[in-house]
Amino acid sequence: MVKSLERESIQKLTRIGVFYDGNYFYHVSNYYNYVHERQSRISIAGLHNFIRQKAAEFDGSENAFNHCQIVDAHYFRGRLNAMEASQKGNQLYYERVFDDILMSEGVTTHYFPVKSINGQRQDSNVDVWMALEAFEMSLYKKFDILVLIASDGNYVPLVRKLNTLGTRVMLLSWEFEFKDDYGNQRVTKTSQDLQDVVTYPISMDQFINRKESRDKYLIDSLFVPKETHTSVHKDAVPVDFGNEDVHESTILSLKSGYGFIKFPPTNLFFHFQSVNGSDFSDLQTGDTVRFKIARNEKGDDVAIDVELVE
Repeated sequence: MVKSLERESIQKLTRIGVFYDGNYFYHVSNYYNYVHERQSRISIAGLHNFIRQKAAEFDGSENAFNHCQIVDAHYFRGRLNAMEASQKGNQLYYERVFDDILMSEGVTTHYFPVKSINGQRQDSNVDVWMALEAFEMSLYKKFDILVLIASDGNYVPLVRKLNTLGTRVMLLSWEFEFKDDYGNQRVTKTSQDLQDVVTYPISMDQFINRKESRDKYLIDSLFVPKETHTSVHKDAVPVDFGNEDVHESTILSLKSGYGFIKFPPTNLFFHFQSVNGSDFSDLQTGDTVRFKIARNEKGDDVAIDVELVE
């Protein structure tokens, strides 16, 4: 009798595999941390809990949440080598912190070499590697549901292949737009073709922006609590030092973790990691600062070695 019940329990278990497009997830997390009113990063633990909850709703059986388990989770992203990363201040440290978070949640990392040529980042074909791994693991591990955290139409062939295996696909995607501090319009969209071929397309931005109280706990759990928030893997430290001259000007504006210095003809971005001799939180708009100018990965001039002038 006991063995019969065990077999029944195993048969009812919904096995979930989660696959992160790391560049996309990093971009979304930055949006919620620096642009959205939430001002906090996406929580890996909260996201996994959300996935299990949604899988349980789709299955619709009694005690389905306990029977929906994430049995595999994988994070794919291109990454600079140690030498290049060491030129970016504390990036090696922040990458290690984020690795610890992923490891604590049972997420396996897959990093691929990325080269920086003349200050421009050359990304490898991470989406191809992720698609191949996702299909192979689905074939051998027979996931009931495969979760894609992605937006690119390049994943359409993967989903079509998964459909032939009878593997249901849940897509977590975001769409948003905003103006950055330079006045440029930034738009993030999800491929309609990708949404059309998956089993469960979930618009995360619409869910997060809901006002219904019944969803409040689940929505809040998607974000890192502010009191324990750490600005993990912020990718704004310069890599190409081109001008060692020291300049002096005033702080034009301050945001959460970064700011801008008045420096005609354009204003210079600076990150909290580039502040020397004082805490970023001690800075105020209008303060006079000394700084050097460097070039970041995108080829833009930014301020480094920022020091408050007493």
